[in-house]
Amino acid sequence: MLQRGRRLRDRTQTTVERELVCQLVLEAGRTVPVPTRLVYRTDDPYAVHLSFHTDSDVPVEWCFARDLLIEGVFHPTGQGDVKVWPGRTPRTMNFVYLLLSAPTEHALIQAPARAVAAWTERTLRVIPPGAEEAQPPGHVVDLGPYA
Repeated sequence: MLQRGRRLRDRTQTTVERELVCQLVLEAGRTVPVPTRLVYRTDDPYAVHLSFHTDSDVPVEWCFARDLLIEGVFHPTGQGDVKVWPGRTPRTMNFVYLLLSAPTEHALIQAPARAVAAWTERTLRVIPPGAEEAQPPGHVVDLGPYA
């Protein structure tokens, strides 16, 4: 049984998930809601996995460094395929933006900043930054107040 504040033995992976609705930003500032799932797994401690549930039968999957998402909540970061930054104007300050680029197309995603920040904080409680390599199978995970 999970108890708040207890240290638990984790014989398998621990997963931190969050479902939320992001917005796909189109031309002229129009947006389209996109149900999104954020996933962090202790068996892949450096990465975050995002699934965007669009009109297709198969979600669009992205995987990138957890550090990009953590840093992007506070300041612009990333290069290449993934760039993340916080909104800075009164109209955008409640959002985090992700620019996801593939060879032939790109997508600008607007995510609720509080939800993303809370989720990344939960991942940091499971495996703090710098402790990713020290997580062998069967490690002890402190689930803290989110258990």
